[in-house]
Amino acid sequence: MVTGDGPESRTDLTLRSLGGVSTVTGSRHLLESAGRRILVDCGLFQGVKNLRELNWAPLAVDPAAIDAVVITHAHLDHTGYLPRLVRGGFRGPIVSTAATAAVSDIILSDSARLQERDAEFLNRHHATKHHPALPLYDSEDVRRTLELFETHPFGREVTLPDDGPVVTFRRAGHILGAATVDVWWEGRRIVFTGDLGRFDDPVMLQPEPVPAADYLVMESTYGDREHARGDPADTLAEIIDSTVDRSGTVVIPAFAVGRAQTLLYHLWQLRSTGRLPEIPVYLDSPMAINASELLRTYQNDHRLAPEVYEAMCAMATYTREAEESMKISADREPKIVMSASGMATGGRILHHLKAFAPDPRNTIVLTGYQVPGTRGRAIADGERHIRIHGEWIPVNAQVANMKMLSAHADADELIRWASQIGTAPRRVFVVHGEPQPADTMRLRLDRQFGWPATVPRMNQRFDL
Repeated sequence: MVTGDGPESRTDLTLRSLGGVSTVTGSRHLLESAGRRILVDCGLFQGVKNLRELNWAPLAVDPAAIDAVVITHAHLDHTGYLPRLVRGGFRGPIVSTAATAAVSDIILSDSARLQERDAEFLNRHHATKHHPALPLYDSEDVRRTLELFETHPFGREVTLPDDGPVVTFRRAGHILGAATVDVWWEGRRIVFTGDLGRFDDPVMLQPEPVPAADYLVMESTYGDREHARGDPADTLAEIIDSTVDRSGTVVIPAFAVGRAQTLLYHLWQLRSTGRLPEIPVYLDSPMAINASELLRTYQNDHRLAPEVYEAMCAMATYTREAEESMKISADREPKIVMSASGMATGGRILHHLKAFAPDPRNTIVLTGYQVPGTRGRAIADGERHIRIHGEWIPVNAQVANMKMLSAHADADELIRWASQIGTAPRRVFVVHGEPQPADTMRLRLDRQFGWPATVPRMNQRFDL
């Protein structure tokens, strides 16, 4: 156990990870002191079935007993359990940056719609062991969740209700609104990285350093590897050219928030320099379209100049209606189709994969981390068939994995960020990584900085 170095009169403070350990999904980190509980992130488990089933298991603490939730950023693996928490009785504030609240509205609303639609489909076709199949949460749960959001700017200290902990958000890069969370409580400073973004990203701002941390809860998604170097636009141009030469279509499962906008930027670069063939470009995802429009609202949260943002958005055809999406799937002329979800777990991309994956003229482009158990991971691992809507679809298309487009810091970038902490932490808790990357990062932190580091187990309690 971790023991504090202060006087015996100091109030106990503990940390438990209720998710996001030994996996890159379900991030939920609980701080407890004197009967008060603060949850940092409240994510959904995704990927393999035994992880997804954890979403239905009772939380290790009564949701009604949690005083507040602090959110690092809006991705589903950090926010997707919030409506279930509210359904279970949570009524406290959900504290985040303004852009994170806006993106959470888009992501959680879409998540509820997909769950409701899936449950309705299973019940209509009697394709479920449950009678009836139910969504984990519904649109009404999301509406009540969104009412609890309280937003605060980067860099400003915020005292949680009833003289609670003091929280400070600093920019983490990654996606719009993403933040590291600095919690000052009971005389100790606990810093949560959330998901750290890339240095020198063309769209997002740099991850900001933190001045000090007594304890650091650090992600390790890419804790054992470095991203491929090189210009993503060059790689994208080569993929597009070779696919068009085969009279094929480029299909890109794109994360609606972050990756879709980065892809638009690189495609705009290619078109503005005459390197993009004269073929249609489709952004076929209402959620990605809505997320792209938030770049205009939160101009200070990214590095794109207004004229660049307008130009890159204008180069793609936005398709919101399902009928338009079906026409894209039916069209066999060369084109570029970006559609969510980025790991092919749901959404319109499934219809496009059914249409285009069997044809070797086409190319499927993966653009980021693929969680084990997802269709995206199966494609990345070279599986020749994937199951979509109850059918086994052959994957004969070419597959390209543009890992350099990841929005996560790689191992060297994680170390670069950590090296900027002014006062070394007493201990690091390495989370949000599969076992090998997490343990590799644990060892590297010890080797390079001499920092004691631990890879927590689910629900393991640490005294701070």
